[in-house]
Amino acid sequence: MLRNQPSVVACVTTQYECDRIIEEAQQRAAEFDCELHVLSVLMPTENYALISDQLEYLNRVSKQAGADMTIIFSSDAPKAAAKFVRANRALEIVAGLHDGGRESFLVQFNQLAPEISITMVDKNRNVYTMDVRSRRGV
Repeated sequence: MLRNQPSVVACVTTQYECDRIIEEAQQRAAEFDCELHVLSVLMPTENYALISDQLEYLNRVSKQAGADMTIIFSSDAPKAAAKFVRANRALEIVAGLHDGGRESFLVQFNQLAPEISITMVDKNRNVYTMDVRSRRGV
């Protein structure tokens, strides 16, 4: 959905623990006076019945944070996420901590959308930010 107001996008998987990502994204959206979006990109061949409880839980957490949760079915999660964040004028995405590999979601996303700041939240709720706003003059 195309929006006019800048946003913060929480990029979540299907793990219950992704609630920490939504909570951090909610705080950042409030700090920047932005809309909050929650995004999950799922492989088109996944057995969704096995993850329905997790998705329902994350959807509830999203609603409590004042956001809609969008699910995109794609085999190229970084590309789908980059398209979504641009369409929603995202200033920043919030995600889990990447594994450091060159093929990780965040490394590939950063190559596709280097103008978007990235905040990572580890399992202990420590927050790490790659902030490109200062380079853009925002």
